[in-house]
Amino acid sequence: MKAITDFTDKQIKTVPDIKPGDTVRVHTKIIEGTKERVQVFEGVVIRVKGGGVQQSFTVRKISYGIGVERTFLIHSPKLAKIEIRKRANVRRAYLTFLRDLRGKAAKLKDQRFDSLAVNVVEELKPEDLAPATKDLDAEVTELDVTEIEDNGLELNEVSINEIEKAENKEADAEDVVTADEAESDHQAIQEAETAEGVEKAEADLERGKDGEGTEVEKSTEATEPEKEEE
Repeated sequence: MKAITDFTDKQIKTVPDIKPGDTVRVHTKIIEGTKERVQVFEGVVIRVKGGGVQQSFTVRKISYGIGVERTFLIHSPKLAKIEIRKRANVRRAYLTFLRDLRGKAAKLKDQRFDSLAVNVVEELKPEDLAPATKDLDAEVTELDVTEIEDNGLELNEVSINEIEKAENKEADAEDVVTADEAESDHQAIQEAETAEGVEKAEADLERGKDGEGTEVEKSTEATEPEKEEE
């Protein structure tokens, strides 16, 4: 008998205290071939029967106008979770009268309750917990420690020196980039200035040629009347 009791005690799970009149959602595991899924059955508890490992409860719901009842073992491994949604004030242990009622007549009077206190929170398993993150910057191997001790430096000083070196490298890289950009900008400005100078020179030449032509015309016009007077 002791072996049986020890075995049955291991099968008992921590579940909410279900009572007749409770509106519950039962999450059951269903295996289809090689796949497993969870199916939810929601309804009103009309009966709680037995105790210990053999304790069971019957849930009733209306599906497309037809009453459906289903009995579950509370401590069955096929039950993933039991969630209590509502509680009602009832004075019977077996709510058989709900089978003959429909609509509003089958509605029970709700009772206030603390859903967080009633619904048991599932305990997290070790494999569900996230692995502890390691600070790679803080890791120091045995070889690093020996090198640091030989050089007579402390861990903090080494880390500070490494940080300063990295910052100096980044600053030097930024300076090189800015210098290259400045040179390219200066070259572009010079090219633009030379192009503007060439355009101005060409324009001046054209203007000079036009000016000489007009002066020649004026001089010819001035000499022609003098010849006529003679």
